[in-house]
Amino acid sequence: MGHREDLLAGARRCLQERGYARTTARDLVAASDTNLASIGYHFGSKESLLNEAITESFQEWALRVRDLAIGVQGTAPPDPAAVLAATWDAMLVSFAEYRGLALAFVEALAQAERQPELRAMLARAYADSRRQVAAMVTDLLGGAGAEVAPALASFQIAMCDGLLVQWLLDPEAAPSGPEMATALAAVLGAGRG
Repeated sequence: MGHREDLLAGARRCLQERGYARTTARDLVAASDTNLASIGYHFGSKESLLNEAITESFQEWALRVRDLAIGVQGTAPPDPAAVLAATWDAMLVSFAEYRGLALAFVEALAQAERQPELRAMLARAYADSRRQVAAMVTDLLGGAGAEVAPALASFQIAMCDGLLVQWLLDPEAAPSGPEMATALAAVLGAGRG
């Protein structure tokens, strides 16, 4: 690996261990076995390095959730409630696997208001995730519902973000996928009556 890749790998370790807000340039140098000048040369600033590392981590995490959800759903014809429950349970599994990065991601969201570069990078990552989730929804529904797939993708991402915050604060109190699917069915049923 070159210095650029070493810095990204070190930044990821720092994000997991120290978080977004508490990582210093010296932490990055120590974790990557590089030097301070390398940060400026390859990324321009510590913030740009962390921004790229958090964006890459976000994308990896989103792919992991997708893979977990697809693996749980199997090959049977999809039952929408079962698909949602499996997806939400996959999210919970991924939170445990990516806890340090999930915390860093929440910290980065708070910083994004004051860092236009970070805000733009995270917005692009969310747009990519919406497209990926919409494609997955369209595939699961066999092409049916393609017109609502982007809205369903946004709904799933909003549920993921809300579930993440609850899980980070109190993992034992976070609802399971089936509990959330039951609650959604109850709300939808009440709306029809």
